[in-house]
Amino acid sequence: MARKKAYIEEEVIEKAMRLFWRNGYESTSMQMLEKEMGINKFSIYSSFGSKHGVFLESLKSYKKKVNSIFEKFKNSTNGVEGIKEFFYDSVNLCYQEGNQKGCLISNTYNEFSETEDDLVKGEMTSFMDNLKTLLIAKLRMDGTKDEKTITKQANFLLLAKHGLAAASRVNSRQEIEDYIEMTFKNL
Repeated sequence: MARKKAYIEEEVIEKAMRLFWRNGYESTSMQMLEKEMGINKFSIYSSFGSKHGVFLESLKSYKKKVNSIFEKFKNSTNGVEGIKEFFYDSVNLCYQEGNQKGCLISNTYNEFSETEDDLVKGEMTSFMDNLKTLLIAKLRMDGTKDEKTITKQANFLLLAKHGLAAASRVNSRQEIEDYIEMTFKNL
């Protein structure tokens, strides 16, 4: 007869997500996961298959965590101002108790850019494509820009969002706010 799990998967994945968010995938060991998640390797392998499986579940957990920010952004109707608000909301997530600085997706995007991991790359590509699509939709609300300008601005904002995620790990809140204000000054 199979033993009943003495843990709730959603809770241990939340703990693993924070560990990956803080350290990255490569720097997170199985021993660190055991300690952080409060379960042994057998349970990790039994439930998630591998460290990689835990990581993929952690990415899904992070996406759920930021879903409300994306829904708010998706439903905004004030164009560039909605994008700016999304930038602020993204940074404010880092300042919530228990959260790490930066963005797990941006960190992962950077860490896995040179690997052959199709599953993680697929998750990252999907996330970035979705973000770019939203940026384009909000930029089109202006009505005065041609498609070429909209595409260039969307690319710029996508890169600015990456920069913001990296900067939020080390820069002060005032520096971050100045960065956001300057990003949107000439859009």
